[in-house]
Amino acid sequence: MGLAKWVLVLFLVICLLGRLAEGLGINWGTMATHKLPPKAVVQMLKDNGFQKVKLFDADASTMAALAGSGFEVMVAIPNIQLVDMNSYGNAKDWVKKNVQNYNFTGGVNVKYVAVGNEPFLSSYNNTFNNVTFPALQNIQNALNAAGLGDSVKATIPLNADVYSSPSSNAVPSAGTFRTDISGLMTEIVEFLAKNNAPFTVNIYPFLSLYGNKDFPVNYAFFDGAAPIIDNGIQYTNVFDANFDTLVSALKAIGYGNLPIIIGEVGWPTDGDINANVGNAYRFYNGLLPRLAANVGTPLRPGYIETYLFSLIDEDAKSIAPGSFERHWGIFRFDGQPKFAMDLSGQQQNKLLVPARDVEYLPQRWCMFNPNARDLSKLGANIDFACTYADCTSLEYGSSCNGLDANGNASYAFNMYFQVHNQDPVSCGFQGLATVTTQIISQGNCNFPIQIVSSASEALSCKSSLIFLQFAVLAVAALLLYR
Repeated sequence: MGLAKWVLVLFLVICLLGRLAEGLGINWGTMATHKLPPKAVVQMLKDNGFQKVKLFDADASTMAALAGSGFEVMVAIPNIQLVDMNSYGNAKDWVKKNVQNYNFTGGVNVKYVAVGNEPFLSSYNNTFNNVTFPALQNIQNALNAAGLGDSVKATIPLNADVYSSPSSNAVPSAGTFRTDISGLMTEIVEFLAKNNAPFTVNIYPFLSLYGNKDFPVNYAFFDGAAPIIDNGIQYTNVFDANFDTLVSALKAIGYGNLPIIIGEVGWPTDGDINANVGNAYRFYNGLLPRLAANVGTPLRPGYIETYLFSLIDEDAKSIAPGSFERHWGIFRFDGQPKFAMDLSGQQQNKLLVPARDVEYLPQRWCMFNPNARDLSKLGANIDFACTYADCTSLEYGSSCNGLDANGNASYAFNMYFQVHNQDPVSCGFQGLATVTTQIISQGNCNFPIQIVSSASEALSCKSSLIFLQFAVLAVAALLLYR
């Protein structure tokens, strides 16, 4: 009996060691020129122990890959579709197509619908202010009418800029919603509470550092900043302070106990002097143990449902907010881990599990032609390449910032070459470039080879299907002839 108990305890310990921090999810964005096949991404999510995933749309190929996976899924309605959701008929159609149709055994376990994404950003100049709340109402009401309202909740992922503390009293306990949208936010919060839906917020300590050169660096992490005292509570990191500012803002309008989800939190690894692997490792090495221990925050201790941002780098994202936008992934574009990371929060310092069976283009690069004589158009050609490919790693403080002029040209030309699937025509640049089979990466600057995208594989599958259909018709014709 004693041996049996010992075996049971050992089994439980092993199980706990293999788990992620409770409730840990991740964002899966797809704004890339060459996407990993959705099934490969789902397998990678499984291999790394994730059980929750947040999307930015409801793409059919993504949803098909998630079918039968058992993941809890947050599907999304992009901002550009919010005005369409102001029609209840359109909202009902959307729910039927993207939620109801997957609601079967072996389907997709949709838990949330994200109505828009940070629609009240100041930079949007009120574009979505009048259409977001009606869209939220229509989607939740459509879910309720379909009999799914108890299990599927509509929410709005919001940037932390929807609330703040007055500059004269910048402490979490003074948190209020932004003056220009305070009435709107009150209506949204009341509706969420009425439907037992959570408030979803995206918190980025990195952006606090990026947007303010005087921001104390250590306060963006979890390991040693001088505390800020608020009514006797010590805040040693901006994550806690930011979250509790929201709690206070909710409390100020009478909803201090509304559930809160962290829709996005993470750290980029390139595109800015503070965006690098070292800082990302430091950030996650502080965040994940806290999530695993269910520490919560001073005003909201305990479990917080959290989605890391993000899974994979996306080279086609807008860089309007900053060049780092394309480098939030804990995996590279090809599904390879960037650094050791213990998702269980137990500081095991183990590598993530990479994507399986990734297919790359041939070992070819496009580089500056050392024999080029007329360099008068070099700058224009580099600008052209970087307009249609991702050159954010060349910017100040980034991983390839130390290259010389020829290196900059080679990097830009190669990125364009890879985006265009190594088409020889894409490595001309008026005689300034040439194709090479020699590795041209320098130091910490990687000159990547692009993957064969899922779009290419889909085309291959489509071609195979057409061939198969043709073969069947040919056999049928032969039999008929005989």
